[in-house]
Amino acid sequence: MTSTVVPAAKPLTVGSARIRYTTHPATGATPGRDLVLVHGTGGGSGMWDPLVPSFTDRHTVHLPDLSGSGVEDVSDNDGDLAIEQLAAEIVAVIEDAGGHPVDVLGFSLGAVAAAAAAALRPDLVDRLVLVAGWSDPDDEYLRNMMTVWLAVADNPAAFGRYATLTAFSRDHLNTIGRDAVEANAAFMQPTPDTLRQIALNLRLDIRHLLPRITADTLVLGCRQDATVPAANSRALHAAIAGSTYDEFDTGHVVVYEQTEAFVTRVRAFLDRA
Repeated sequence: MTSTVVPAAKPLTVGSARIRYTTHPATGATPGRDLVLVHGTGGGSGMWDPLVPSFTDRHTVHLPDLSGSGVEDVSDNDGDLAIEQLAAEIVAVIEDAGGHPVDVLGFSLGAVAAAAAAALRPDLVDRLVLVAGWSDPDDEYLRNMMTVWLAVADNPAAFGRYATLTAFSRDHLNTIGRDAVEANAAFMQPTPDTLRQIALNLRLDIRHLLPRITADTLVLGCRQDATVPAANSRALHAAIAGSTYDEFDTGHVVVYEQTEAFVTRVRAFLDRA
């Protein structure tokens, strides 16, 4: 029986924050560019664990745990989070991992941070994939969704159930069944770090940075997204010169709802000549 070796997390200090990242080496004979996968709100890089083997045949994969991820060994001053800080943390991971241009894929809040990093350090990002992201606080739906999520933080059961309801499409919830739905609702808890990330979601604005992105960019939206409606992804695409847009008929967490199709689309973009 074979065992999976989990890489040790490497700590990094970025300003007042202490973060970490793990590296999964490429296994193929002709490795491509390194790939950084950036997590979203309410958790750390563990969201990518099931997808890592889908990329390591060609890419060395780096998984950062950013400020507010709430994972072990990650800390900061516990004040308000800033998107510029998260972008600086992504940049620090790229520099520490070798300092050469890489590909970056960000999901949800991670998409916003990845876009900011690509704008601030275009020399370090070759290809950029933005999944279910947004750019500013002016979408009234998004503002109300995040406000309600914060408002139920004193009721952990309601908080987790609301997160589950808005994260997945109706079809997916019915497909995975009640036990899995209940497990997901119990997993998502209103920790202080998660609440800080939600508060950041309510006020971040990267519209001024988007024209500075020079990376070859793929923007992916989710047609049934009840967390960050697909119109926000379309707006990102419109604001990033030369970007490509595609859309999945899923809820917010496309990486779990249509994993195979998602990986196929991303690989086709990253590996093209």
